[in-house]
Amino acid sequence: MSRQEMADQLNAYLFRVTGREFGIDANYVGKLERGVIRWPQKLYRDAFRTVLGVGSDRELGFFNPRRAPALAGNGAAVPAATGSAGDPGNNGHSADAGEHGGALAASSVRTGAGGQAVASPRAGDGLLPAAALALLGPLEATPIPSRVGRDEIGHVRAAAVLFSRWDHSYGGGFVRDAVVAQLRWSARLLQAGAGHRERLELHEAVGHLAHVAGFMAFDAYAFTDAERLFRFALACAEAAGTWHLRAKVLSSMARLAVWRGQAATALGLTDLALLRSDRITPTEQAMLLTARARGLARLGRTRETLRVVGAADDAFARSDPAEDPPWMAYYDAAQHAGDTGHALFDLEVRGYPTEAGRRLAAAVAGHTPAYARSRTISRIKLASLLMATDDPREAVAVGTSALESAGRLRSRRTAEDLRELRRYAGQHATIPDVADLRRRVGTLVG
Repeated sequence: MSRQEMADQLNAYLFRVTGREFGIDANYVGKLERGVIRWPQKLYRDAFRTVLGVGSDRELGFFNPRRAPALAGNGAAVPAATGSAGDPGNNGHSADAGEHGGALAASSVRTGAGGQAVASPRAGDGLLPAAALALLGPLEATPIPSRVGRDEIGHVRAAAVLFSRWDHSYGGGFVRDAVVAQLRWSARLLQAGAGHRERLELHEAVGHLAHVAGFMAFDAYAFTDAERLFRFALACAEAAGTWHLRAKVLSSMARLAVWRGQAATALGLTDLALLRSDRITPTEQAMLLTARARGLARLGRTRETLRVVGAADDAFARSDPAEDPPWMAYYDAAQHAGDTGHALFDLEVRGYPTEAGRRLAAAVAGHTPAYARSRTISRIKLASLLMATDDPREAVAVGTSALESAGRLRSRRTAEDLRELRRYAGQHATIPDVADLRRRVGTLVG
């Protein structure tokens, strides 16, 4: 994880357990990595252990300088410092805290001839010296051409497709920094010279890449980053005058709002996107209507949810992939079944019988390996539905399959769905197979 990604996940955890907003940021995480802060407050240590999946503070390199002696370079004990540094913004540190000796970091550096820092020869210890990492410091930026043509636009489009495929297959946590770096370079192309048509196409291509970056951030629980990236993508779509990309971005913004518990905001976003439904394809209409249905279901508006799911089905029945822009290729029958199944799930777990189970099962069966994350999420949701509707043994079979694929993903949304499954399984915890499933989920996601 990047420092900011880790900070976002820590803040999300703390909000879930306390109901309060916290201000951990990348700068604070950096202080821990450098050893400027060695002993965060208890809540923060709990958050780090949960997010990083470890069982003790010692595994993270945290220690209390007031209670334990530090070791000098020759192995002798030295008195511990009396300073304390627990909260973000506190620059206090223990006397021996150094750039290379702190929590969340390990290195071995010695001084060579002429005072130059070189790595100590510790072959086979599995630790990369800090001096080697320093070689990856600021590197020369790739220059921007003075004028943008078809080749550059094609490169940006190809990058968006490549990163999107990676996201669908492995989740947003693997290469999020890489796609953001590519986006920053691509955005600089907008300042280069170009013909009118090329400029419009470039804005669309950069907007598509920004949307991919935004969805990766969403999947990684970097919600603030996701919102900023989606807004940038929306600005590009509007500058390009493309209703299709605008619809896609607004749909993802609505899904993010639903996930964050802002269902009313999600409805407003889908309303905005559907104002000119004549400008978008039936597939895009179905995508937006399923996002709207999910917002309505979260608000408990049962009749409206069922009506909008029906309208989404009608729109999808008119779908013609040949009319859709390239980024809509993912929205096939399996995706539609999964998205509508998610909406109906919220109704069924509250006691209203629906087709949620059938639709989620169809999504699991229909998703290809290229959409591993979507298939896994639908499997987890189906297992949760079976647990909630009193079919725990079938739920265990489905949940076990989901765990096998979830372990290969880097998706915080998937992890949160697994935690939801564990909560639903709690009502059947006396069944040995269910208890084992809950234990395995806990091992994987904490």
